[in-house]
Amino acid sequence: MSNSIPDPGAISRRKFLMGSAAAATALTMAPKEVFAKEKKKSPSDKLNIACIGVGGKGSSDITDAATENIVALCDVDDEKYADLFNHCKENRPEALPMLEKAKRYKDYRIMLAENEKIIDAVTVSTPDHSHAPAAMLALKMKKHVWVQKPLTHTVHEARLLAEEAARQGVTTQMGNQGHASEDARLMNEWIWDGAIGDVREVHVWSNRPIWPQGVEAPTAIPSVPPSLDWNLWLGPAAWRPYHPDLCHFVWRGWYDFGTGAIGDMGAHIIDHPFWALNLGRPQFVHASSTELKSTSYPAAEIITYYFPERPGHPEAESYGIQPKIGFPAVKMVWYDGGLTPPRFKELEAGRKMGSGKGGVIYYGDKGILMSSEYGSSPRLIPETSMQAYTRPEKKIPRVKGHMEDWIDSCKAGKKSFTDFSYAGPLTETMLLGCIAVRCAKEANMLLEYDAVKGQFTNYPDANALLTKSYRDGWGL
Repeated sequence: MSNSIPDPGAISRRKFLMGSAAAATALTMAPKEVFAKEKKKSPSDKLNIACIGVGGKGSSDITDAATENIVALCDVDDEKYADLFNHCKENRPEALPMLEKAKRYKDYRIMLAENEKIIDAVTVSTPDHSHAPAAMLALKMKKHVWVQKPLTHTVHEARLLAEEAARQGVTTQMGNQGHASEDARLMNEWIWDGAIGDVREVHVWSNRPIWPQGVEAPTAIPSVPPSLDWNLWLGPAAWRPYHPDLCHFVWRGWYDFGTGAIGDMGAHIIDHPFWALNLGRPQFVHASSTELKSTSYPAAEIITYYFPERPGHPEAESYGIQPKIGFPAVKMVWYDGGLTPPRFKELEAGRKMGSGKGGVIYYGDKGILMSSEYGSSPRLIPETSMQAYTRPEKKIPRVKGHMEDWIDSCKAGKKSFTDFSYAGPLTETMLLGCIAVRCAKEANMLLEYDAVKGQFTNYPDANALLTKSYRDGWGL
């Protein structure tokens, strides 16, 4: 997509650009002392929250957070407020008057600048390409931050956000709701209990995309709807004319705005083996796909990751679960666009793999574990193995819900379950797959990744896709 058309709405760097964070090579954890020094809110106090993005997933995110004080709302499209108010009316009607009275903005930079003194926390529910700039601005103001999945649009952004969150000592969360579930905790406890032995292979899949992919960008130039500020919707992305096939729900398939099927669902599906097996970042990644276009992700793809041997799980040990000495090397294969893992012989006839729309299969040297796409309904396979299994004691702390975990953690001055120190590496792993897909035609090889340096070592051309450029006024 060309950037030859002049940008009619560039905003002064001096007014809005917050500076550029240097890319460090390793993530750091915020020390507990940082949180301890902050004045903690009483559990009875309510947070003052500003929300960026009110349509689509933003409607449910804001409604979920409306147990607190929603003081400001921001969306580039005035028509999206109807989505929010309708969702709140159906699910939390008592909060509707508060949302209707909240200050409204189209530019989140102005919203944060004008309300910096009263805001405690910020939610970001925008298209992927705007996640990092909005979140980084809030972090630099030392606000607690919630960001929808995937955390960022690029690998470089994922590292920078995690580093800045640790530096500021605030509470962060990525919106992968299945991480808060009872089923996710059961699955971890069973794997850590050795229910299926050492896991050396995992298959993960999704029925996404359910939007157009494998197509080229439209060339027509229709009129911009009067409710939409197209320049603000583009935000950090290069200027190009408006077209309805670029924005709102269909943005996910375009390189410049989304991260494809794995960006949409990987945070829900890959999350569970990533957590249970302490996967960290991969050492190698390879991809194949249907026809690749110059502007959008393919209609279907297979991405294979190879993770090296890893130390035992420090989280399991912290809960008093017998720690493993270490985890063996693992191969994880992602499928989307109608592609699925091969059906395995241990699965009973007539039984669906996962939910039928997606899921996870763990192959251990002592058995098989399968779940649906959000980590739900975990079962040992075949069912006779599930019935024979003596479940271990529940030791992983349970939470009331994903948004509730973030809100409670903000008030207590502690880390949430999917804070950016966890969500950053998870997002990085997902996005490395996106890069492998885009490089597959030119470099049909195992891409070797140096996780410490954050670079590909055997195909330097791929390193250009680890980051991106930003329009003036929209950088990190």
